Amino acid sequence: MTADLATDVFEQHRPLLMGVAYRMLGRVADAEDVVQDAWLRWYQADRTDVREPRAYLVRITTRLAIDRLRQVQSRGEAYVGQWLPEPYPTEFADTAPDSADRAVLADTVSLAVLVVLESLSPLERAVFVLREAFGYPFAEIATMLDRAEPAVRQLAGRARRHVAEGRPRYEVDPARRRDLTERFLAAAAGGDLEGLLSLLAPDVRLVGDSGGKAKAPLRVLHTADKVGRFLVGAARSGRADLSFRPVEVNGGPALLILSGDKPDSLFQVDIADGRITAVYIMRNPDKLRHLADR
Repeated sequence: MTADLATDVFEQHRPLLMGVAYRMLGRVADAEDVVQDAWLRWYQADRTDVREPRAYLVRITTRLAIDRLRQVQSRGEAYVGQWLPEPYPTEFADTAPDSADRAVLADTVSLAVLVVLESLSPLERAVFVLREAFGYPFAEIATMLDRAEPAVRQLAGRARRHVAEGRPRYEVDPARRRDLTERFLAAAAGGDLEGLLSLLAPDVRLVGDSGGKAKAPLRVLHTADKVGRFLVGAARSGRADLSFRPVEVNGGPALLILSGDKPDSLFQVDIADGRITAVYIMRNPDKLRHLADR
């Protein structure tokens, strides 16, 4: 395989590798670093005996992501306030034309699921991502991770149970999410408390992530009344230089708020039974920087 062909092969699989790395890490910059490391290893490797480049590249990327995740966990860095994954731009129509496939990809990259994945061990997370998001057979996952297949099945079972216990129920239909998101954002921007309360589930929660670098609640807010009043207060104290842009991140509609041409905040909601069950507000500027050109 020539160097040019090796480059073409890697670029063909880059979206898949980025999808694996991001789901493993929940951090865009770390995922990009892992994919770049995978490229260097691929380019420098003896590719003579590589019969299945896709499997080879996914194996390299997964192992690098496991190593990076272990490093992050071992550092045990303190985070100010609530932690949310970095928003990840997603356009699944090209990579998954089938609506069922898009639903699976959107679910496994959602903020709700990624938060739960943070509590898994690196190996459990790798098995869950490869199996649930990308449908790899257990035998192939075992080869990728250099583990026996029965051990991989046990890891998958533990990870699936843990995610099922921690994952909140929410609607994944994009049209319904988009409609309710637009109505919610209109009510929030207009300071319409009554309108917000009609959209919020009684036990709704609001999670803000600022990393201590912007204003956002340090604790999770619970109940429709508290969440609604917070949003109305935020709207009334808003700045005049803000503009709004609809985007798709983590498999669902969201609203990017810009101050001038710089991302200021990102809003996304989860819904179930026609009501909003969770509101996510990302305000950490480090996690919004890569959305500037969206």
